[in-house]
Amino acid sequence: MIAYMLTWTTYGTWLQGHERGYVKDAKHYDANLGLYHQNQMSLKQPPVLLSDVQRERVKMQIIHEAERIDQKIYTLTVQDKHVHLVIEKTLETIEAAVHRYKRMATYMLRQNGFEGKVWASHV
Repeated sequence: MIAYMLTWTTYGTWLQGHERGYVKDAKHYDANLGLYHQNQMSLKQPPVLLSDVQRERVKMQIIHEAERIDQKIYTLTVQDKHVHLVIEKTLETIEAAVHRYKRMATYMLRQNGFEGKVWASHV
């Protein structure tokens, strides 16, 4: 393995039960609209959709962090509902890498006035 592909979603945008199916504990499940609606009702805030400005800031923060730790980025895309990042494999676990980049992106968003939860909880 030469690289990790990291993907994470913004808060509330891909809930368990979603019509596209969903992933839990690294397993894919089919849609369950009852579960989906139950999860919608449990949200503590509206789902997060990143604006164009926020998307660019998240992208630049991820690039900055990769440069800081001397980690190669093969590709990066920041969408309104999710992030895809392919980085060179290191000794750091995939979970730790996702946590690192989510934490740095959250920090930058908070510095620019964002309040509330930004990302979904699970990797």
